Amino acid sequence: MIKYSLLFVMMFSMILTSCDNAEKKTSENKEKTTYKMAKYAEVKLTTDISHLSDNQREMLKKLFQAADVMEEIFWLENIGDKQDFLSGIDDNNIRRYAEINYGPWDELNNLAPFIDGYEKKPAGAQFYPHDMTVEEFEAWDNPDKTNLYTLVKRNDEGKLTIVWYHDAFKSHVEKAAGLLLEAASFADDKDFANYLTLRSKALLTDDYFESDMAWLSMKNNLVDIVVGPIENYTDGLFGYKAAHESFVLVKDVVWSDRLSKYAAFLPQLQKELPVEDAYKAETPGSDVDLNAYDVIYYAGDCNMAGKTIAINLPNDERVQLQKGTRKLQLKNAMRAKFDNILVPIADVLIAKDQRKHITFDAFFSNTMFHEVAHGLGIKNTINGKGSARKALKEKYSAIEEGKADILGLFLVTKLNKMGEFNDTDLMDNYVTFMAGIFRSVRFGASSAHGMANMLRFNYFMEKGAFVRNEDGTYTTDIDKMKIAAADLTQKILKMQGDGDYEAAKAWIEKDGIIKDQLKDDLQRVNDAGIPVDIYFKQGPKMLGLK
Repeated sequence: MIKYSLLFVMMFSMILTSCDNAEKKTSENKEKTTYKMAKYAEVKLTTDISHLSDNQREMLKKLFQAADVMEEIFWLENIGDKQDFLSGIDDNNIRRYAEINYGPWDELNNLAPFIDGYEKKPAGAQFYPHDMTVEEFEAWDNPDKTNLYTLVKRNDEGKLTIVWYHDAFKSHVEKAAGLLLEAASFADDKDFANYLTLRSKALLTDDYFESDMAWLSMKNNLVDIVVGPIENYTDGLFGYKAAHESFVLVKDVVWSDRLSKYAAFLPQLQKELPVEDAYKAETPGSDVDLNAYDVIYYAGDCNMAGKTIAINLPNDERVQLQKGTRKLQLKNAMRAKFDNILVPIADVLIAKDQRKHITFDAFFSNTMFHEVAHGLGIKNTINGKGSARKALKEKYSAIEEGKADILGLFLVTKLNKMGEFNDTDLMDNYVTFMAGIFRSVRFGASSAHGMANMLRFNYFMEKGAFVRNEDGTYTTDIDKMKIAAADLTQKILKMQGDGDYEAAKAWIEKDGIIKDQLKDDLQRVNDAGIPVDIYFKQGPKMLGLK
């Protein structure tokens, strides 16, 4: 009898211990999720729309709905069916974090899984079969396999085949196309109505050239939308496939007028690039728009984890060379990041006597010239390897973002020297640029922007462009940074023009990492509770639309 009593006590004790461990694990998971959510500052995404007509307000409702379709498609591209994925998550905080990341992988922590049962994220997301090898893909003879708008699938025989987006997402794109046509019927601006009509057609055909050209022709529309498969960051395997996204925008006329004068200088700036003539022989399209907007909706790829604060589109090299690009500064989102992230980081990591140089105008102009820089340089290799995008494969995005960052700073400096850019003290631009590296490097190695900032930080450190002080703050040496910026611009433009994949790969492996000292400094930023990025309360209700 005593033997059985002891056995019962032991079993009961084991059950209690198991319950305690389960409760402890649950508590730990909640604490971890709370910590993760603290990486993001919540921002209400809104703007004044009192100047818009009744028709424009009705049009906005249709644009929101079309953007939501892009949201649905992107879930399919990144992980699969949204509801199937989210239905397996009981904890509300974890579900919210999963919604921000569009899956179980932490996009701002090197894609580490944060939900039990999930392994490493497939490099090609859902654009390719997960069992496909690089060798199999490269040996496959299909001219459409690298097209931006095709999925790679296996047929019934297990062979690789392509499916065009307009077929793979047929019901979705038909719905979005219909909504764009409805929106066009409410458009007060005829050029915008034309763009919406052509974009509707493009979604059904995967031929975006005509609608991209029409988008560049718009000059007077107060409301705008970017919609469709746009950027290729999510394809971490090759960087070939464009992911669906949408921005809904309202133009800031006053700030746009401030920017417009710089577009005229782009052809001259192309000639001024610090590189041999062969690497700047291309003439960028002259029809370039520099405008400021308040963004009122992010959907799909652009809404995943780190938020875009400026846009340079279209990405089609043919459009860029024939007509140019539009460079849209998202002023309200930019201000949110400046106030919630950049200024607090500067208070921790920038030398006290240089903190006065951290200004919103400098942050705005640095970001603007980053987007300008995307349109300069070289799009096609000089040695017959095709476009730089295809030659550099999955390394292209990080190299291109690095080019835009450093070339943007070079352009600010050049225009200042020409007496054309006097909106800020040049020292403001350089110190704010340095603080911006600390902001963006926190995005991690899985982010093209984060990797580009790691490359630049390590390059600047090697060239003595900044000094780390005994108190753990950093002081910018503007003279050495000017020299380093010009040298780095030359290095990247040559790499792109040569289509040198091996050089890009070796450089990223060596310097596209956060080294120990910087890791310790960034931990101080984390310990201060400074968010890594922002997420939104957004939608029609934020604008008072029903």
